[in-house]
Amino acid sequence: MSLKYNKVLIIGATSGIGLAYAEKVIQDGKQAIIVGRRKENLDEFVSKHGSDKAFPIVFDITDLSSIPKFADDVTKQHPELDCVIINSGIQRGFNFAKPETVDLSVLELEFTTNYVSYVHLTKAFLPFLQKQDKETALAFMSSGLALVPLMTRPNYSATKAALHHFVLSLREQLKDGPGQIKVVEIFPPAVQTELHDEKHQPDIKNGRQFGMPLDEFTEKSWARLVKGEEQIPVGFSEGAFDKFENRRQEVFGFMTKQVREGGH
Repeated sequence: MSLKYNKVLIIGATSGIGLAYAEKVIQDGKQAIIVGRRKENLDEFVSKHGSDKAFPIVFDITDLSSIPKFADDVTKQHPELDCVIINSGIQRGFNFAKPETVDLSVLELEFTTNYVSYVHLTKAFLPFLQKQDKETALAFMSSGLALVPLMTRPNYSATKAALHHFVLSLREQLKDGPGQIKVVEIFPPAVQTELHDEKHQPDIKNGRQFGMPLDEFTEKSWARLVKGEEQIPVGFSEGAFDKFENRRQEVFGFMTKQVREGGH
């Protein structure tokens, strides 16, 4: 089975899950617009796959004021764009039992990167996607920690929980159009990527060996993305869905129905 979309924008494609997804897009015979801060990584990807298949853009999503122009430039240069995958993220540890060790500037950067920028990017790309006369997609790389927080990563867990609630609401708001926008949320477990590198998280040793192998996660999640699933929990995230998240979303569905019927 092939991916339904033909030109995919992948934000956060210089390493890890984003890079793996970009490889999948190309392997599927589609085109990838790859975005990240590290030009050398983007250039290497284009050299490997060809400038007719991969289109690099150096951009830092934490530069919030530049996001509208970024989205405008992308959609003008690539009017065939039909899928946006937002994957960028950072993870840091905080121990509030030792408040003197908590760097709030780092905490704010994590929140901006993992949540606020996603909202800005969503708003910036929606007008273009709403005008399309075929199905398009907005896909968000969330986390199992959106469902169950990790004590040592309180802010990261909170950013993903915020994103999860945003995505649930966004999906409902976009159901009636304009446009035909599928809203996808992917819930990785811990995956073996540079997210856990010791230079970023000193309390994790051998971070690249922490979690599910990247290839395994990519194969499992990509297969479900291609099938058209809107919610894609992998690993322990699947257990969270089975045990309580499905029930929680039933309550969300009930509340949504009340809002629709009541006009609030």
